[in-house]
Amino acid sequence: MVPTLVALAGPSRGAAFPLERTETSVGRDPANSVVLADASVSPRHCVLLRAGGQVTIRDLDPTNPSFVNGLPASDRRVENGDRIRIGGSTFALTTEPVIAGEPLAIGEERAGERPMIVMRREDVFADGRSADGMPPDRLEGDLAGLMRVSAAISSVRGLAALERPLIELIAEVVPADRGALILSSDPNTAIASVHGCDRTGAAGPMRISRAVLDRVLRDAVGVMTTGPASAGSILAAPLVAFDTRLGAIYLESDAPDQPFDEGRLRLLMSIAAVAATALAHEQHAEALADENHRLESELEIEHQMIGDSPVMRSLFRRIGRVAPSDSTVLIVGESGTGKELVARAIRSNSQRADRPFVAINCAAIPESLLESELFGHEKGAFTGAIAQKKGKLEAAHGGTVLLDEIGELPPPLQSKLLRVLQEREFERVGGTRSIAVDFRLLAATNCDLEQSIAAGAFRRDLYYRLNVVSLTVPPLRERPDDIPLLANHFTRRHAANAKRRLTGVSADALACLMAYDWPGNVRELDNAIERAVVLGSSDMIVPDDLPETLIEAGPTTSSGITSGGVRAQFHDAIKQTKKELIVNAFDSAGGSYSGAARLLGLHPNYLHRLIRNLNLKTLLKKSS
Repeated sequence: MVPTLVALAGPSRGAAFPLERTETSVGRDPANSVVLADASVSPRHCVLLRAGGQVTIRDLDPTNPSFVNGLPASDRRVENGDRIRIGGSTFALTTEPVIAGEPLAIGEERAGERPMIVMRREDVFADGRSADGMPPDRLEGDLAGLMRVSAAISSVRGLAALERPLIELIAEVVPADRGALILSSDPNTAIASVHGCDRTGAAGPMRISRAVLDRVLRDAVGVMTTGPASAGSILAAPLVAFDTRLGAIYLESDAPDQPFDEGRLRLLMSIAAVAATALAHEQHAEALADENHRLESELEIEHQMIGDSPVMRSLFRRIGRVAPSDSTVLIVGESGTGKELVARAIRSNSQRADRPFVAINCAAIPESLLESELFGHEKGAFTGAIAQKKGKLEAAHGGTVLLDEIGELPPPLQSKLLRVLQEREFERVGGTRSIAVDFRLLAATNCDLEQSIAAGAFRRDLYYRLNVVSLTVPPLRERPDDIPLLANHFTRRHAANAKRRLTGVSADALACLMAYDWPGNVRELDNAIERAVVLGSSDMIVPDDLPETLIEAGPTTSSGITSGGVRAQFHDAIKQTKKELIVNAFDSAGGSYSGAARLLGLHPNYLHRLIRNLNLKTLLKKSS
């Protein structure tokens, strides 16, 4: 089977791109093998390399990376089922053939080797001919069989659940030695079959007459073959619903004393008409489920980690190693570094990727409600509990739970969470029955849990349970090489949302971004770029579009003039004036931060930030 890219979200949603060549290029340029009409996609974005059954993705534009399961692609091998994001599009790679049930082998039998009787669908009950020459008990039995099969089909829900028993149901009404349900409008395409009524005990695939199958699928007619007893006989009926050909039902009989006849063909075509409608409805239901899955994929489309610095490459490697296991992971990092993105990347690369992901912020929910939110409650457990409610942990059964800001979890709930991690069961608030749960726990915090343990605010035994594997997300100031990559990514994203055409970030603006220390980390950078996109008026982001704190952090030239000319002089003059005001205030306050803040009419925290941004710490130490 040729590996295929299936578009789940984006401009090409629903399309499939077989990777038939050894190199398949993807990009906005029409010269690519896969062309994506998306402004967030580079002209030559990436290339997929196929060697045998293995597929590797390689980025061609380092400033606009692709992602596999939320992590930068780089030169990464892509496995069956992996999610690939390219610009605003999400793809799934499939490397497996679409085959269900037992295999079929299509024989090259020529049409002239077996005489055929062909019946059109409109002739099944025309002029009452269905009863001609048929004994009353046979007619009564066929009618009862048709009603029995119809009732059984209408009671089944789910395409797979319907496909598998259908051929057995038919075999109870129409005597046959072998049978197959063929779901394909073209015998040359992949065939899904249910081989469920082989009474001969023969092993191996069932052989299907190509001549019969071609005629049934091409003309949507029923076919019965006759001939010598040694050759057996065949019945085949088309599955047609709402003028759409879904496939065929194929039966064979080896019994010379019970050959098929036209009555059996009419009965099989009647059953096929009922079955086709049921199959069409179930296929439509599955298509709606797939659409819902694609919409969920679009909601998660921005959950990608960006970075090419050594510390981020090391983090990506550790995520790749820890994700396949079920170990508990403690994610540590400052606020705004992207701890939830790390958690989602772990989940996306694990065996629980298609199961629920439940994120709970322990600091955002009042303590009085947090226990009920986590564990659920029984009706009447407390005032206002008018009905039973399942908790987040129960809702995440089989999936992944992220407890964000775990350091803020109240001590009583720490004890209960510890028991859940040990026993994998809990009781709802006000309940007496233990509920078993299976989930993978990821915890995140921006505080030092060891200090919290020393202060008596966090349980040591719970810390050991959480700290099986620890991942530290570096702050943005420790990965300055990633700032241009992140800035361009956010510019493309926010420009698309604001319907603006931007070519990027100017050199002067980028210098301001690089000089700033980013106390709010990646979240603050994202907000700064969004502000610049919304308020800017040129085709590039320039320093004037950035927040004032970033402009203050920008480099000052000896002449006070950069490529911005007069604009640079203006900002440099403002910076110099601020420096002089702060130094004078410190001299007047005798070196006191709080005294200087009062003289300047500023909050002490803001004064600290100004001193940091203006690089005044060394100067103030000397003056004091």
